[in-house]
Amino acid sequence: MSTYFTPASFTFLRGLARNNDKTWFNDHKDKYEAHVRQPFLRLITDLQPDLATVSPHFRSDPKTVGGSLFRIYRDARFSNDKSPYKSWQGARLFHERRKQVAAPSFYIHLQPGESFVGAGLWHPEPDTQRRIRHFIVDNPGAWKAAAHAPALRRRFDFEQSEMLVRAPRGFEPDFEFIDDLKHKNWVFWRPLEDAVMTGPKLRQTIAKDLTALGPFVDYLCAALDLEF
Repeated sequence: MSTYFTPASFTFLRGLARNNDKTWFNDHKDKYEAHVRQPFLRLITDLQPDLATVSPHFRSDPKTVGGSLFRIYRDARFSNDKSPYKSWQGARLFHERRKQVAAPSFYIHLQPGESFVGAGLWHPEPDTQRRIRHFIVDNPGAWKAAAHAPALRRRFDFEQSEMLVRAPRGFEPDFEFIDDLKHKNWVFWRPLEDAVMTGPKLRQTIAKDLTALGPFVDYLCAALDLEF
């Protein structure tokens, strides 16, 4: 077992949150590489065989361009917040067909006091939302097994930050899982303490989470005619 992140990883991210400008970042870029980016790339590399046991169609890709690790640079063109950098680092373990069709993904988030692991669909397009909703209506038993399994619900939270007030148009309001149809995102996640992120069992912990989230992601893939 090996560690990836250290307290220095969080020290850098806290400093970036306080000094979100190009001068500070350039002066501390070596610390970003040593304590955040390179450790995250190592973690992504080491998770490849673990993810393969969950699904051969998902990728934990350490390529520096087009791989799993998100850029630290923000796209501020359409935002009122013009801060040039994110104050966190994230990685998406993606489906091999993600560039062809909408697809769920696994996600790992590094941020002081707010790290987490999760999986699902975040901000899908309206057509994708409709497909998921109709699939749940047509396959409620499998949805119950995939998204309402007691072990899953004990370990993970079902994201509820963005939901419709009423049942979506065209769906029966007395459907057993009507509240699930109100979701705009279908994501399960759980927080990871800083001590876990810097500890020697981080890879094993995340690998266990990927396995636990697998049936839920499998269901979303089935709804979107994706291999799992």
